[in-house]
Formats: sequence, structure tokens, C-alpha cells
Amino acid sequence: MKTKDMVYAALFAALIAVLGMIPPIPLGFIPVPITLQTLGVMLAGGFLGKKTGAISLILFIVLVAIGLPILTGGSGGLAPLVGPTAGYIFSWPIAAFLIGFATEKVWAKLKTWKLILIHIVFGVILVNLIGAPIMALITHTSIWTGLVSGIVFLPGDIIKAVIAAIVIVQARALSPIEEKVMG
Repeated sequence: MKTKDMVYAALFAALIAVLGMIPPIPLGFIPVPITLQTLGVMLAGGFLGKKTGAISLILFIVLVAIGLPILTGGSGGLAPLVGPTAGYIFSWPIAAFLIGFATEKVWAKLKTWKLILIHIVFGVILVNLIGAPIMALITHTSIWTGLVSGIVFLPGDIIKAVIAAIVIVQARALSPIEEKVMG
């Protein structure tokens, strides 16, 4: 891995940590709050590409595991990684990788709508399909209940998908994908 890629991975891990400083929106009926950190996941995959995007999220999870309070609400340590939020958090490197993979495939003919679709499939649907069942298992509720409860995230996540796509298209020339795919 090049130094430049390591710097990008660290910067995006830091960005996701900063997004964690924005207070979560607790939902009362589900133990996982609405956060802006999934916006960072989409940005990491779509801007950095599959490898560096996934590494940035793995780095982020390692930082959480060693106790840095960088998850939304200032939490960190092992508790969030084994609690109701675990499935969502562990889905992030997978989502970033798949967003990056799909983005790299369409980069030459990149359009905002394509990125929105990629973010919705991998940054919204996939994250919820992994996170909700694990939340349900940890909270001893049915997987169906977990999936239905996860619907509450969809409107905000779709807005985040649109924002991430617009940002990536606007910053396209700065992306390391531009160098790899077009350069």
C-alpha cells in the first residue's frame, strides 16, 4: 500500500470519527440510533475505491475497538462491537469495498444517478440487511422484526446516498480512483 493510500485511509477514518461527533437521533423502539457515520462509509467507498475505502473502515473499527470514543454519541471500546450496533458497524468495510468496486467499474462514465444507485444498494440496503438481523439476534427479537424496524433508517440513508453521490461527483478530479482508472 502506498503512503498516499494510507493517508487517504486515515483521513477518511478521521472523517467518519468527526461525523460521529454529531449527536445521534435515538429512536426509542430500536436500540440503534440514526447517525451520519454511514454518510462517511459511502464517501469512503465512492471516493477512495474498494481497497482504500475498505481499509479506512477497518482502521476505524480498530480505533473503536481500542477504546477511542469515535462512534456517534462518544462511544468506543468493545461494547458497541458486540452490542446491537455490531452488525451495522461490521458491515461498513464490506459496504465501502462494494461501493468502491462498483464505483470503479462505472468511473469512466460516472453519473450522479449511478452513484446514488450504488450507494442505495450497498450503503443502505446491504448495511441494513447485515445490521438489522444481527441487532435482532443480539436483542432476542425476530429477524423479521429487526428488518421491519430497520425501515426507519431508509429515508435518512437515501438522503445520505444522494449527498455522498453529489460530493463524489463534484470532487471527482481529486479522487485516487481518477488516477487509477483514468490515469
